[in-house]
Amino acid sequence: MRALLRPGLAAACTAALLVLAGCGTSRPPPSSPNASGPIRTTPPLTAEQAHDIAIHALGLVGTPYRYGGNTPDSGFDCSGLIGYVYRNQVGTPPPRTVAQLNTWGFPIDGSELRAGDLVVFGTGRQPSHAGIYVGEGRFVHAPSTGGTVRVDHLQSRHWARQNAAFRRP
Repeated sequence: MRALLRPGLAAACTAALLVLAGCGTSRPPPSSPNASGPIRTTPPLTAEQAHDIAIHALGLVGTPYRYGGNTPDSGFDCSGLIGYVYRNQVGTPPPRTVAQLNTWGFPIDGSELRAGDLVVFGTGRQPSHAGIYVGEGRFVHAPSTGGTVRVDHLQSRHWARQNAAFRRP
C-alpha cells in the first residue's frame, strides 16, 4: 500500500487515467501534413452559391467544346468549364485537370448530391471526365470534340456505366 502513495507513482497513474479518459471523447484526431484526407482551404459553399453555380453552368449549355478551352469565347473542355464557373461564381479557382478535381473538396455519397457539386467519372483508376451537378439527376459538362456543353442524366445508359464519384468543393 505504501508504494501506491509515492508521489511519482501517483502522478503517473493520474496522467495515465487522463490519457485513457481522452480516448472516449468524440474529438477528431489532430491532422498531420501527411494525412490522406483533403484539407479545406476555403469555406464551404452556401446553398445560394451552390445554386448560382448550377444556374451559371446551365447558362453555358451550347458553348462549343474545345480541348484546353476555358472561356465561353474559346470553348470549354470539361475541367475548363468547371474552372470558369467556379472562378466566376465564388472566386475559387479549382484545379485544372480531371485527376486533380478528383481530389478537390470532399467526397460525398450520391444520395447527398446538391446543385453545384462535382461529378467525376472514370471506369479505371484514373478519372477521365467531370461535370457540375445541377439537380434532379442531371449534370452539365463539356463532352467531346465536335460537341457542345450540354445537360445529361446520371442514369442515362452511357453515364450510369462510368463509375461516378461525387465531390463537394
